[in-house]
Amino acid sequence: MRVCFTLQVAPEHLDEYRRRHAAVWPDMLTALRDAGWHDYSLFLRDDGLLVGYFTTDDLDAAVAAMDATDVNRRWQAEMAPFFADLPGGRADQGMRVLDEVFNLDRQLGRLAGGSAGGRSATRLHHQEHRDEGEYETDQQR
Repeated sequence: MRVCFTLQVAPEHLDEYRRRHAAVWPDMLTALRDAGWHDYSLFLRDDGLLVGYFTTDDLDAAVAAMDATDVNRRWQAEMAPFFADLPGGRADQGMRVLDEVFNLDRQLGRLAGGSAGGRSATRLHHQEHRDEGEYETDQQR
């Protein structure tokens, strides 16, 4: 499952937010990996729009696994002041998950009868996550 989400960093905190993410705590990195957050990236626009992307087998399980860690509680507490309009005070609970509306590999796979240039159908299979709790998708707003 591919997950893309947005948050809003307060403009006055952009430089410090970038600095903190240049060297994330090693135990936080390990916790994310162990919780099933793969290929995780954050992109920050100059006006504070933060776009995150990661892959996971199960979004709810990955978030729950992080929620169960002490390092995530400490990280979220440290990061909360950086965000504008953050419901609940935690970025990991305020993510707005976006709906994927286009995927090149998936559409190429359909054109090639499901093979997409040798990529497995499993890799191309897209699971849609629907909000059942903290997460808000674009369609729900």
